[in-house]
Amino acid sequence: MQKERSTKTKLAKEEVIGSETVFEKIKDKTPWVFGKTLRKPKLLFPDIKRPRISMPLPGKSISAIVVYIVLFLLQTGIVYLIIRNPPAMGADPQTGAPMFLYPDINESFIIEGIVASIFIFLCSLGFIFLYQASQYVYEKSVAIRYLVVGILLIIIAFAALQAMITVKLGEKLFNV
Repeated sequence: MQKERSTKTKLAKEEVIGSETVFEKIKDKTPWVFGKTLRKPKLLFPDIKRPRISMPLPGKSISAIVVYIVLFLLQTGIVYLIIRNPPAMGADPQTGAPMFLYPDINESFIIEGIVASIFIFLCSLGFIFLYQASQYVYEKSVAIRYLVVGILLIIIAFAALQAMITVKLGEKLFNV
């Protein structure tokens, strides 16, 4: 009985250890078809060490900051600003009061694009805080703080962007 256990454990260990392929396992149990006259060659590749250039890489935080800056610039509509060359701000023709929002939905002032981009960026930051909250599963107070701040940022940014669109469409913000 003891002998059977040891052979079973040996077989189990032999199957687990190493990286034998199916063909290597079959090779041990079946004879070579062509005998000893034709054999499969074993190729030995030389170990060539190439010189490597080691460059210092920026930290993850610096690369994340660069990505956020690029995203912020793209969200401001920098391509639109370069191609269309809109005015920075406008004025109401009747009263001469400054206007921050262009009255047409298809056009915008430069300041309007920047403000909208800031709100979109804050919304993105809110989603990042929601993700960070999932990293602190075992610290409930920290996770709740991240959740509350993230949800508040998302709601505030959404409400502000909806208010901007409502004003651009010429509707009143609050029906009083």
